[in-house]
Amino acid sequence: MDILKAVAMGKRELDMTGSPLFKNIIRYTIPIVLTGFLQLLFNAADLIVVGQYCNEISVAAVGNTGAITALVVNFFMGFSTGTGVSIAQSIGARNDKAVHRAVHTAIPIAVISGIIMMIVGISFTEGVLHLMNTPDEVLPLSSTYMKIYFSGTILIMVYNFCASILRAAGDTKSPLIYLTIAGIINVILNYIFVVFFDMNVAGVALATTISQGVSAVLVIIKLMKRADACKLMFGKLKIYKRPLTQIIGIGLPAGIQSALFAISNTLIQSAVNSFNSSAIMSGNAAAGNIEGFVYVIIGAFNQTAINFIGQNVGAKRYDRVKKIYFTCLELVTVSCIVAGVAVYLLGPTLLSLYVPNSAEAVRYGMERIVWICFPYFICGLMDVSTGALRGMGVSVAPMIITVVGVCGMRILWIYTIFQMYHMLPCLYLSYAVTWTLTFIVEFFVFCYVYKRRIKL
Repeated sequence: MDILKAVAMGKRELDMTGSPLFKNIIRYTIPIVLTGFLQLLFNAADLIVVGQYCNEISVAAVGNTGAITALVVNFFMGFSTGTGVSIAQSIGARNDKAVHRAVHTAIPIAVISGIIMMIVGISFTEGVLHLMNTPDEVLPLSSTYMKIYFSGTILIMVYNFCASILRAAGDTKSPLIYLTIAGIINVILNYIFVVFFDMNVAGVALATTISQGVSAVLVIIKLMKRADACKLMFGKLKIYKRPLTQIIGIGLPAGIQSALFAISNTLIQSAVNSFNSSAIMSGNAAAGNIEGFVYVIIGAFNQTAINFIGQNVGAKRYDRVKKIYFTCLELVTVSCIVAGVAVYLLGPTLLSLYVPNSAEAVRYGMERIVWICFPYFICGLMDVSTGALRGMGVSVAPMIITVVGVCGMRILWIYTIFQMYHMLPCLYLSYAVTWTLTFIVEFFVFCYVYKRRIKL
């Protein structure tokens, strides 16, 4: 490592292009996993507080919003993926000018995306809830929660874009520290707003928004204090054409994929609602939230694959790309199997935190855990493959594969097989089937793209 590179790299950052892979992939991924846990704790704290101090309907109301917020948020979050790939490849190529322009293009895009997301989310909340067959007793509370949540989406976008920049530069620890601070604030405000001010779901939504604002401010300050090409200078903010093209080229397909993924999950939520049971809805919501902690591991390895492969592609270290891919596949498989077993064993206890007064809801929650958490490693294989392709600059292909293999097949399943066998296990089985089909196709696409890269 030359002197300039050593100076440019902060003490929290890893060298992705010249260091031992296995050890540094683990070191890089663990903070992302912990950061993801904290992000999920925002929503988990919401559900637990309303479950302990409100009622089952409030739990169902908050859980019912997950698929809808994911639909809107995930679309715009795709752009942050584009930001990470653009910056990672530029860092790998040691092109400081390109890094500077990508950073200062990303922030305005984050703000614009947040504004659009806020307007769309608030405007269409009630209409979408009606389309999801949300029961009348749940609808008003779900609507209130979503409107407050979407009012703070600018903060969500700014934080995630800035965190994506830090991760592309090799710093995964700073976002963890900032979300730890925000998470503590969120839990405290949840308790205050719900218990002392009796605000119900409005209180937990407001607490989440405020805590996200804290994390956004902290990550911006971190970027402003950097001494390398990732340093943020407000006077230099400008949407540059080339990084905009790169960010959209990678980010838009990723956003479309995430949005369509969320649409399929929204349809599954509608299928859950079709049972017209608050016990099923609250049990499903609680299990889905717990399951999200396992998915955090998957998302972390996805980010690791994107940024490690992105930097090595930029540095033209293609010999390391294949090693990174298979190392991530191995680690995500082992991690998800261990996590899935742990969630199953602790399932009744964990579910009781969300729905303490409903044994029926706990039983339905365990049903989801059995059918989805055990085969979750397959989802990990699929997402790592998607990240690997994006790290190499390929985004349209994984979008098409995922849209057809996961979203399309899942929707087809709901309107055919699920209609014939109207049972929860049948609905949940669609996850494992679609993950498997999609991973197989993505694996062969990766091999094809990799061979083409070597020949260039």
